[in-house]
Amino acid sequence: MANPTGFKEFARQLPPKAAPRERVAHNHEFVGTYSESQLTQQASRCMDCGIPFCHSGCPLGNIIPEFNDAVREEKWEDAYQILSATNNFPEFTGRICPAPCEAACVLSIHSSPVAIEEIEKHIIEIAFAKGYVQPTAPVLKSGKSVAVVGSGPAGLAAAAQLARAGHTVTVFERDDRPGGLLRYGIPDFKLDKWVIDRRIDLLKEDGVSFRCNTEIGRDVSLAQLRRDFDAVVLAGGASVPRDLNIPGRELPGIHFAMDYLTQHNRRVSELALTDAPIWVEGEDVVVIGSGDTGSDCVGTANRQRARSITQFALMHQPGTERPAHTPWPQEPHIFRSSTSHEEGCQRYWGINTKEFLADEAGRLRALRVSDVTWETDVLGRRIRFEEVPDSDREIPCQRVLLALGFTGPRMDGLLNELEIDLDPRGNVLANDKTFVTNQPNIFVAGDMRRGQSLVVWAISEGREAARQVDLLLTGKTALPSKNAVGMFA
Repeated sequence: MANPTGFKEFARQLPPKAAPRERVAHNHEFVGTYSESQLTQQASRCMDCGIPFCHSGCPLGNIIPEFNDAVREEKWEDAYQILSATNNFPEFTGRICPAPCEAACVLSIHSSPVAIEEIEKHIIEIAFAKGYVQPTAPVLKSGKSVAVVGSGPAGLAAAAQLARAGHTVTVFERDDRPGGLLRYGIPDFKLDKWVIDRRIDLLKEDGVSFRCNTEIGRDVSLAQLRRDFDAVVLAGGASVPRDLNIPGRELPGIHFAMDYLTQHNRRVSELALTDAPIWVEGEDVVVIGSGDTGSDCVGTANRQRARSITQFALMHQPGTERPAHTPWPQEPHIFRSSTSHEEGCQRYWGINTKEFLADEAGRLRALRVSDVTWETDVLGRRIRFEEVPDSDREIPCQRVLLALGFTGPRMDGLLNELEIDLDPRGNVLANDKTFVTNQPNIFVAGDMRRGQSLVVWAISEGREAARQVDLLLTGKTALPSKNAVGMFA
């Protein structure tokens, strides 16, 4: 049984972080670890609620009270087994997940939630250190083969589960190294790439093959894919960035955020650049977009020694209290600052960018912007905005990074050749329960199906799609579904 008074005895505490001035001098992770006593104390704050809403808050259905109690009792292998039953990659989610489970923690109604994300990271790192993390694929194979297209979190999760079921799995990746968004979208200071490599090596031990620098429809034909594999899982993500088509968009110095982040990640990994260099040292940088990608651009620009960094958001600044339209246990729409913002950034809310302005040499010199106000409904949800009269002004800059999200998957090549049906939002249409598309034996998972989302959702989608593939190929499946693991099956 959990410690029923732990949340009264111990306050929420997070591991120490390096000081901003120290950490911007390098590109590696800078969050420390708990001592063993701190870890068990933080786990003991979980009171094992009668109805643990953290289960439903987590897209993976992680069995959180149980692994917290195992940590409290220092039963490290038990904690690892409980956590890994629902989550293939706790080393990823423990570093980069926004932790919707913590928003759904009962303690967050009146206090500070359990530090679930950090506890996850500590469990998996202890498990690796103690040798608990081992290959899981069976010796006897099913005789069935599956192609996974895309090696981001959804593709890797699908591959891991399918290998566990005994199938022969090949992952196709168009980039030069596997990992997708994890490798080339998320900065090293949030996720060091050795963490990805460690997991890829383990998947290879499980028999998963990786074919990089390989694009389906260009390097491997669709006919060959159908001929060589019994099923295909599409996990290519939502990689088409949302643009800002206003006057001056053609000026040099305006970049999509993911192009900027990818290039910096390649530099850190000492890989060759494939496009013209984007380097912002000594420049005034404006990041348009207030989400995680925009925050990653801020942190990266700080490490490239930008002269100034400004971040714009079209929406108004959220409050610090949970609003009515996101009641507990939903993820609250409140004001947040990331570690990148701590390192230096001027943030503006309610800003509409209207034009990119050039100097006499045709180079970007400024943005023309205006303030906006938002009309909200009775719950505080935004309905529409209006421009504030006489608020036009110029913001000097020599570099703009567009972090406005993504509109959907790439349609050229594979998806067009497959004649895949799309939903009204432009994502691949699939059955919500079976994950199968309009094409027989072609499944889809992750952002390619649900649109731009979280890494933890991608892992969940990959797991669920793998279960459906296994069911199709064998007529039965031992792979668990969400919230159907072990004694909960």
